[in-house]
Formats: sequence, C-alpha cells, structure tokens
Amino acid sequence: MYTYVMDFQPYIPGMRPVEPGPLARFTPPLEEGVISAWLPAHASPGSWVLDPFGFSPRLALEAARAGYRVLVTVNNPITRFMLEMSADPPSETDFNAALADLAASKKGEERLGAHLQSLYLTPCEKCGNEIYADSFLWRKGEEAPYARIYTCPLCEDSGEREANPLDIERARKIASTDNLHRARAFERVAALEDEDRVYAEEAIEHYLPRPLYFLTTVINRLDSLNLTPERRRALTALILVACDAGNTLWDHPTQRRRPKQLNIPNQFREYNLWTQLERGLSRWLETSSSVVMEPWPNQIPESGGICLFEGRLKDFAEEVKREIPIKAVIGSLPRPNQAFWTLSALWAGWLWGQEAVEPYKPALRRRRYDWAWNATALNAAFSYLLDVVTTNTPFFALLSEPEPSSLTSALTAASAAGMELASLALRTEHDPIQISWICNGDAKQPHTVSVGEVRKSIRAHLVERGEPASYLHVHAAGLIALAKVNALKQKEQEFDEALRGTQSLMQAALEEDPHFAHYSTGESVDTGLWGLSTPAHIPSTNGNSALRDSLSDRVEIAVVTFLQKNPNSIFLEIEQDLYPRFPGLLTPSQGMIYAVLSSYANRENGAWKLRAEDIASARHRELSQITRLIETIGARLGYSTRKQGRNCLWEQNGELERTFNILASALVGRALAETPEASAQTVLVIPGGRAALVVYKLQRDPALAARTKSIQVVKYRLLR
Repeated sequence: MYTYVMDFQPYIPGMRPVEPGPLARFTPPLEEGVISAWLPAHASPGSWVLDPFGFSPRLALEAARAGYRVLVTVNNPITRFMLEMSADPPSETDFNAALADLAASKKGEERLGAHLQSLYLTPCEKCGNEIYADSFLWRKGEEAPYARIYTCPLCEDSGEREANPLDIERARKIASTDNLHRARAFERVAALEDEDRVYAEEAIEHYLPRPLYFLTTVINRLDSLNLTPERRRALTALILVACDAGNTLWDHPTQRRRPKQLNIPNQFREYNLWTQLERGLSRWLETSSSVVMEPWPNQIPESGGICLFEGRLKDFAEEVKREIPIKAVIGSLPRPNQAFWTLSALWAGWLWGQEAVEPYKPALRRRRYDWAWNATALNAAFSYLLDVVTTNTPFFALLSEPEPSSLTSALTAASAAGMELASLALRTEHDPIQISWICNGDAKQPHTVSVGEVRKSIRAHLVERGEPASYLHVHAAGLIALAKVNALKQKEQEFDEALRGTQSLMQAALEEDPHFAHYSTGESVDTGLWGLSTPAHIPSTNGNSALRDSLSDRVEIAVVTFLQKNPNSIFLEIEQDLYPRFPGLLTPSQGMIYAVLSSYANRENGAWKLRAEDIASARHRELSQITRLIETIGARLGYSTRKQGRNCLWEQNGELERTFNILASALVGRALAETPEASAQTVLVIPGGRAALVVYKLQRDPALAARTKSIQVVKYRLLR
C-alpha cells in the first residue's frame, strides 16, 4: 500500500457575522476572516484568485477586501445578483426612496403601500383595534390560517393568538382571485407553450394566495415605476427578500432552519411581506461592503476587486488560462439544494423575465439530487479547474453543513479529477470542514484498500484523540487514508458505485472489529460516537506505556496555560493559539473551549482572565489546605493516612479503605489512571468551579462516564 503522512493544517478560526444577510438560510454559513487568514501564505496581495463556484458572495468579498483580484464564475442569476449587490450596494437613501416610491404609487384610488399593508390587518384580541399581524400560522392543506402573531402598538398585547373570523374571511377572499395572479406568475417564468411550464407551476404551488398576490402586484409595479437605475436595483433587492419570505418553507415551530427540499411543513408561517420589505433594507446594508466589481473581461485594479463571469467555468477555461495567472483557488463547495435552486429559477423569472431563466432552467426540471449526482458535478468542475490553473496551485475549500456523504462525495470527485488532498481540518458537524488540495492534475494509479487498512487509520485517530469521536470524525479518518492512495474510485467505476463501496468499507471496518466500541441508541454505524473498547496507551519515557490523555483534558491544559501567560485575551486569540496545537481532525469545538473558560475564567469587556482563585499559586496553597483537611478528618475517624503522589490514602488494619484524589483541575481521566486500583472507594476532590466542566466531560465521553460510575465526586467546600 502506498503510504503518505498527511501534514494536517490547523483549523482557521473566524468570527460569526452579526447579521447573516439576505437569503441566509440558503447561503453557506461561513465565518468571516477565514479566507483572509489563509490567502497571504499562498498568494501575495494583488494576485489573481479564482472562485469557480460563486456559491458564497461573502467569500469573494472577503478576498477582494483583503487586496486580491478575485475571478468568480456564477451560473445562478440570484447568487450573481447577491454578489453584485453586496459588492456595490445602493445607498441607504436609494433604498428608502425606492420603497417610498413604491408605497406612494396608486392602486386605484388608494396608495399601494396602504393597500398592501391592509392585507395583514387583524383585530387585537385585547383592545379590538385593527393592527398589522407579523405573521399568520397555517396547517398544511388547510384553506385558512389557524393563528396569528402580532404586537399591538396600542395596548402592547403580543404573542400567538387564535385566528379571528375576519382573518379567515380575508384569506378566503384573496384566494378567490388566486388563479389570475398565479397565471401572471407563470408567464414571467415560462411561456404557455413552454414544456418547462409544468415545473414552474409546481414551484409556485409553494406560495399561498396572499403572498403571491402581494409579490405579483409589487413586481408588476416595479416594471412600471420610473426609477433611477440605483433605485431599481434597491427595490429589486428588497423584493427578492420578500420572495424568500413569502413561500411556505418556514416551519412553525422552527425545525428546518435550512431547507433543502421543496416540502411544505405540517405547520408553517406566512410572513407579513410589507414588513419583510422594510427589514430587507438593513439586511442588505449591514452585510454589504463596496469593492470594485467588473464583468468579465473588464480589468480590475491590483489593489483588489471582483471580476464576474456569468456562466460556468467550462465556458471560458481556455481563455482564462491564457489571460490570467491564477495563484490560488478558493471556494465554498456547493451541495445539493433543490429548494434554493428551484426557487432561484422562479425568482429570476419574476424579477428579470423569461430570458433570465433560460440558462438556469435545468434547476426547474430536476427534482432529485443525490450524492452521486453531486460527485459527478463536482468532478466535472474540478476537471475544468485543472485546465485553468497551473500545476501545484493551492485550492482552499470550505464544505459547510458537512455530513459523511457530502464529504465522501467531495473527496471522491476531487481524487478522480487528479486533485491531491493536502490537508483536512474538521471541528464539528456544525462547522464548515476546511479542505486543502493541490491542483496537480496528475492522478495516481487507483489502488484498492483492505478493510484492515481503513480500520488501522480509524484506530490511529481514536488513539490520538484519547476519547470517543463522532462518526463524521472516524469517517473522515478513513476517507483521508483512501484519498491519499487514490482508492476512492476505480477508473471504470460510476460514482454511485464508488460511493456505495466506500460506505460499505467504512461500515465493515467499524462493525467487524471488537476493538471498537459504539456508543449509540441506534444500530446504524453513522449514529452516536465511536471509541476504543480499551483505553489507548502511548509509550512513556521509561519504556513502559501510559494512558493517553483525552483531547478534552489536553485542551483544558492548553487553555489554562495560555491564560496564565496571556491574561485578558479575547476568544479568537485563544482559538488562534489553540488550533495549531490540535490540527486536522483534533480541532476542539468552541463548546469545549467555552466549557474550560467558564470553569477557570471571568469575561470582562469581551476578554477572558483567570479568576483570582485559579491562579497557579493560589490553587497550590488550596491543594495543601485540602490535603491537610482530609488527613485531619481521616485521623479523627480512626484511619491512618498517608500521601501517595497526588492521592491521600485512608487505611485501616493495613487495608486501603479510601483513596482521595485531590484535583485543582477537571483532568478526571488522568486522575483515574493515577488512582490505586486496590482502593475500596475512590473519591475525587475538586474545586466547586470544576463541577460543571467535569459534568461536561462525562456527558461528551461515555467511556469516561462508565469508568467514573462508582467514583464519588466531592467539592472542596464540603470538606471545609
């Protein structure tokens, strides 16, 4: 078997954006600062950087703001518009003026704004005055809402209330004219004789009569208003927010924050779309950042900017290679999202007409996207990418909302195209996976790998971790071993066969080895946690072996050590110090870091500082005091007491009765390893501030919880 030791790179931390921005439930949830931290080590400012997917406007904007010239290919007209708006937003004045112009236009004898707002009138249950509802609540398949949510500005009554008969009557009245407005909505997407019209009709079924009437009315008025180009862009952007808010994919209560399929929930919200228009202004302005943007092939300055190509990478690969020296590739890897891709085609037709939909119509037709389809599409993109860049160009990719299948699909697609996996950093299943490839285009000869070899790589990760891991982590460890020897796909294999083969290999590696322990209430291998059936040991300096400290214990030591040397540090600084110590698949979760910080430190003005009682000298004095207390209590009860390392032993008639392991930390695993096995009863003595951290560790590590089942834990203050 070809062997390769991967140089795992540390996870690059970033900051979660305060305002996620418009259409946030469909765009990749990425942290800010990651791309700008990665780029300087791989390309100098002013260099050309390629984003071949254009899946995340934030990513391209961040690279441009960092001083790079970013070439972005975008096939989705909605994503393209979002990137254009984010890079070159209209002013707040233009947004306000556009909305005012819309509201002031006439609907018969009535102002359009007043007419549209009246669609959401509802009587306050407490004072009886008519007010505007924030949203109505529906059950799937019913003809009227069952509840409304409002805040009365007059009597301050607020919350969810049962639907009033007037609410039901208004909903039914609007529904009586629904066919006319629905037909208008169809026409903007596909002509009457268009064979794709049936797909548009299916997509529009996810809009209730009231929001559909609202949207068709506003969009028709957009066409007729005499607006400046900037105001037209601003109003279009606000309408796009309303288009997203107006469909039936909004669960109540919220279960699917990020829908992937066009499935109507059993209960859903119907939002007040005029309110959504007003709120859309802040969503655009707070997430935009003016950078130079030009359409391909216009030039952009060396100081940075975005060059936008509307289309697919394959459509201009040769031209780019001839004209632009790409120094690095960045991208948020797209994952199948039938809901967003279908709605994007629908919204493009509504906002810009049938011509805008034409290049994107396949998104209307396709109803099912599986991982084999995803791997095939990614493989094609990677292959075209290799035609654009020179050998050894670095590619930094972010895989958001990761799961074993999406990671397998991405790594298989890249490997089959000839991309060399350089590193993979994984924090949790809720954070983007950071993948580094080298674009060399020189695919190795495919290999076959035995179950035993995959099992060996998984075991090596669990030994290094020192505690159970999620299935995503052990799956990633197996995938890395397969990717490094090009064993994810054979030459003549179809992608669906290759993906099934990989999954079967992983399953066999885990299920057929008694050395692995599965901590799960379900039988499927991809549930729960996986660990080693016996604790992992590592060689020690004296030639023997020692129990491997768990990852959580090592993180605790590293965080406290850092705070001792660097008081008043913000969380990002702690992450930046910590992650290089635990690279690749060992990246600690933010929850783990916060658990340690909450146990040892106080936060003031955004910075963390060790509590006075947790300064090393103070804890050392307290350890001595607690030890003396235990010795005094033992003597009073008639035991003979003595010290053995960190332990205080109570003996009677030469027999060991109790062992007190006195800790200043929450290093429970290490404490148990140092406790004499002959002890009749072991007591862990900890500061009160460590109790929550100990509980956190036991909850996340079922193996540790099992080892401590018969152990008693006592806080310092009980002994006092």
